[in-house]
Amino acid sequence: MSSLKPYDAVLLLSFGGPEAPDEVMPFLENVTRGRGIPRERLEEVEVHYQHFGGRSPINDENRLLLANLREQLDLAGVGDVPVYWGNRNWAPFTTDVLREAHEAGARRVLTVVTSAYPSYSGCRQYREDLAEALITLSREGRSLRIDKIRHYFDQDGFLQPIADSVAAALQSLPDGSRVVFVTHSIPDVMDDASGPLGNAYTQTHREACAAVAERVGTVPEWDLVYCSRSGPPSQPWLEPDIGDHLAELKAKGVPGVVVVPIGFVSDHMEVVFDLDTEAEEIAQGLDLPFVRAATSGRAPAFAASLARLVVERAAAERGENPQRPSEAGAGAWHDVCPATCCTNLRNPDKPAACGVDWVLPIDKSAEASAAPVGEAAR
Repeated sequence: MSSLKPYDAVLLLSFGGPEAPDEVMPFLENVTRGRGIPRERLEEVEVHYQHFGGRSPINDENRLLLANLREQLDLAGVGDVPVYWGNRNWAPFTTDVLREAHEAGARRVLTVVTSAYPSYSGCRQYREDLAEALITLSREGRSLRIDKIRHYFDQDGFLQPIADSVAAALQSLPDGSRVVFVTHSIPDVMDDASGPLGNAYTQTHREACAAVAERVGTVPEWDLVYCSRSGPPSQPWLEPDIGDHLAELKAKGVPGVVVVPIGFVSDHMEVVFDLDTEAEEIAQGLDLPFVRAATSGRAPAFAASLARLVVERAAAERGENPQRPSEAGAGAWHDVCPATCCTNLRNPDKPAACGVDWVLPIDKSAEASAAPVGEAAR
């Protein structure tokens, strides 16, 4: 029988997405608030969502992942610990869910973020939202401590389902077809600041790609490319873009492609629109055979890996020395983020929970506890 002590709740924390046409623009405004994105750009992106009836697939994917994670925690012997689901940008919102957990008796929560890689948008921004929620709840007299599991791009349950899908896709394509791994583009400067030493976003993606290729075995050449760029043309973002790369491969005589959304846990809008719609249309126009590999989020093995990391972190917090398996890169990532990890380039002093430097700010205008919450400095 495993234990999750000292944790008394688990939070599955994700990005969120609209589920009806009239929710799309308010959702996009939440996502981009404070970033000066022109209204015209939001309207362009809104069309992507309306292409699918105004409903993003992400919430349904998270409902399934939530059920799978609960099942795997039960199989691990810790099914009595409640598992909550919250989002950064749409209901159920993080603060509301943590308030619900507190009212149910939770005082220490372990978070599972649906982003496998280090970067500002994939890690620190979630930590900032957790800090904001903790500050809000503290002003209400509610004290919570929150930690998060380590990055899981290197876990078997993330890598193997992708490798299985790639191997199956290659069977349907001509010999010599290329494997094209795809992830969300980010500004070059964000990659430069990712991880404690920089460039961790691209480095860990390449490590995951190499691990998948090795598992496939006789995999042909592979590339790592990007999708969903949204910044101004004057700002350098990670390249090449998937559409441009498909044209280059066709010009080189590549007979087919397996497009692999390695950067996404599940079928987000970037997958179903940027890849399944736009990229596939480009491939069809080029007469380039195209198969999109599956994401790993629906696989029971993926939820099993997350459950193992939850149990691992709890054991570490109890002072035990759990095994920390890693199937890609140089070894397991840190549990607690260093102060210099994935810097917020716009506001480097913004509080972020689950880091070595996190303590709850003292609110002198409210009767809030000054005791550290979240991941206290060690």
